[in-house]
Amino acid sequence: MRHTLPIAPQFYVTAPQPCPYLEGRMERKLFTALTGENAEALNDTLSKQGFRRSQNVLYRPSCSECSACLSARIDVAAFTPSRSQRRTLRRNAGLLRRVTSPWATEEQYALFRRYLDSRHSDGGMADMDVFEFAAMIEETPVRSRVIEYSDGDTGELVAVCLSDMLDDGVSMVYSFYTPDRPKASLGTHAILDHVELAREAGLPYVYLGYWVPGSPKMGYKANFAGLEVYAQGHWQRMRDPRDYDTELHPLSTDPIAEQVAGITLPGARPAKG
Repeated sequence: MRHTLPIAPQFYVTAPQPCPYLEGRMERKLFTALTGENAEALNDTLSKQGFRRSQNVLYRPSCSECSACLSARIDVAAFTPSRSQRRTLRRNAGLLRRVTSPWATEEQYALFRRYLDSRHSDGGMADMDVFEFAAMIEETPVRSRVIEYSDGDTGELVAVCLSDMLDDGVSMVYSFYTPDRPKASLGTHAILDHVELAREAGLPYVYLGYWVPGSPKMGYKANFAGLEVYAQGHWQRMRDPRDYDTELHPLSTDPIAEQVAGITLPGARPAKG
């Protein structure tokens, strides 16, 4: 009887390009393909090591002289909403949550375009057409869901989240919402509701993507209690945001070969430290 050994994923590095978070810097990503029957296990395992999913790719920042980007997650058991977050929940009490399969609709795309035109008109997604949008939503080899939030009175779709169901949490892959309700704090509401979703499912974490000290775009993530960041190879409770270093240094990031050697793959024992 012939036995086929599993093929270890191959890791690659992108060419440097302008950083979308810190002006004047260049970003570089370490990435691997997310395909095959082992995709869910790979997504679960690498998400615990600071990786994020984008369609059929898992990636993690690997900039040559900068280590500012830190993967962030909320420890659900340690989370309590702040006074302003409780106001946000009350303000949006009339919204209805609908969880669906990852299937794109014209209504979602119309909301997505309004969101980009208002908030990120000069971003990397600004020219995304309806087919590319559908690919972002639908091309997923893992257990993903679309969470829609609609006005309970009018039925208007006001916010959408594409989220992955991991073995230890809910990962918010991408979110967008109407620009017509600036006082509603819909982005904050979506995160708060994902904390509730994780609680309902008995999952300990909500993964938020990257927090970047010094970046106004990412600053809101530091406002959530129970926040953990992935730094120096392990998760740690977030300290005062002002304590985190954004200075450039040529030794801030390990060589690519050492980074890849330190990655734990599905079925392997986690690295110590």
